[in-house]
Amino acid sequence: MKVGIFDSGIGGLSVLHHAMKKMPNAEFIYYADEKHVPYGEKTVEEIRGYIEEILDFLIAKEVDAIVIACNTATSVATKEFRAGYAVPIVGMEPAVKKAVELYQNTGKRILVAATPVTIAGNKLHNLLERVDKENDVDLLPLPKLVRFAERGEFESKEVEKYLRQEMEELNLENYIAVVLGCTHFNYFKDSFRNTFPEHIHFVDGNEGTINQLIRVIKEDRHPETRGKVTYYYSGKEVTEEEKSEIENYMRQLEKMYKK
Repeated sequence: MKVGIFDSGIGGLSVLHHAMKKMPNAEFIYYADEKHVPYGEKTVEEIRGYIEEILDFLIAKEVDAIVIACNTATSVATKEFRAGYAVPIVGMEPAVKKAVELYQNTGKRILVAATPVTIAGNKLHNLLERVDKENDVDLLPLPKLVRFAERGEFESKEVEKYLRQEMEELNLENYIAVVLGCTHFNYFKDSFRNTFPEHIHFVDGNEGTINQLIRVIKEDRHPETRGKVTYYYSGKEVTEEEKSEIENYMRQLEKMYKK
């Protein structure tokens, strides 16, 4: 089985990280659109153009399924848009439903942190209408976190200062969970922990996305290429130096998910 996974940058590595654990015999192609990151600051039309280019690239690589490992891209890539391609395409959305199911009866609130495009999109607001019956969920755009992530800055004073500034109008003691509505945000769990006055829980959509991928896969048509991962930055295969940087990101994710 050959699976293409793409994101605007290195955020989707958190989805790849989960996929490699759940599907150890699959081959993966990871595509980071470094040329156009961050998507959350682009127009919907621009993002759809990037997505179409990446989907065509992955189809040419003969993948059996594609994961849009980006909440922002998924929010603008409609079901009708994805239906125009010959392979299953699995998107992801902020794990609001899971967070509500886990924490709705605690007397505390849930914060969804995402990019401005995701926060403003109909997809998220339709989801909230379905699952947030008690109005326990608040939304917060954090566009600069993507830029911090792309330069490998996860636990600096600047990151914490930015988080405190963006959340200064919220009563942080009222919150029990943060939905990480952008794959880049998984790298900042320690910074979020340092910002909130009490213990905070994190919920992301990675597990649900990969479970859905496994459900839609029909058969393994590439058994000879198991366990292989190939990385591309905006259509160009990464260099050995870039691959070393990616491995550092994966180690960072491993540390985050162990906590």
